[in-house]
Amino acid sequence: MTELVRTEVDRGIATITLDSQHNRNALSRQLLAELHAGIDAAEAANARAIVLRHEGPAFCAGADLKERAAAADDVPEVGPNQMVAVLQRLMDTERPTIAAVNGAVRAGGIGLMASCDLVVVNNNTTFALTEVRIGVAAAIISVPILRRVPAGKIAAAMLTGEQFDAAEARSIGLVTHVTDDVDATVQSLIDGVRAGAPRAVRETKALLKLVPTLDRDRAFDEMARLSDELFRGPEARVGMQSFTEKRLPSWGDESI
Repeated sequence: MTELVRTEVDRGIATITLDSQHNRNALSRQLLAELHAGIDAAEAANARAIVLRHEGPAFCAGADLKERAAAADDVPEVGPNQMVAVLQRLMDTERPTIAAVNGAVRAGGIGLMASCDLVVVNNNTTFALTEVRIGVAAAIISVPILRRVPAGKIAAAMLTGEQFDAAEARSIGLVTHVTDDVDATVQSLIDGVRAGAPRAVRETKALLKLVPTLDRDRAFDEMARLSDELFRGPEARVGMQSFTEKRLPSWGDESI
């Protein structure tokens, strides 16, 4: 069986590459299973960050419709449960996740992309939520999408399946970076993650999700506790000493 997803870990950064070019990296059972395995590998290696990239002209075309149609009586096994789990894992992993997008993104591929913390896309990238045009809804992927984008700003795209461009995706908050050099921009972000203390980066990802869900007083209480714990911790000692000595800190991580 041909491998559809490749995973490499280099200097603490896990790169997961979608390479199912014959169907534009569609979300088949095999691809989703191998994507799970790639996340497993990144977790096992204690990677500092995960980069999700692709080969071919499309980042991801969404569901594998041929596979879904062939197994219409077996829908739960074909994809939704696997898909939910992949999106949850990308959203919930402690390490920052970066989608590196150099091609078209359609339907479920937008959900995959939106589940990453940072989304870097080429200026020429196009997007479309085409589910309504085949008689379904962008149901599962609405969860990560609507955590990034106000409903009113994505409503037209979801209701009509109309195509939109990178500038529009950036303006509504679906992507974080639009560039003419995706690899260079991703590398800059990776360098930034490596420059940060490992626990500090993990806690920052966690608070970005947590704080908006808390009422103000509880948020202040929990963040004051976290701040005090971190300032008393070993990473802060290293960081502050390095600052006073005007040198870059070493976090005791050989991958940096």
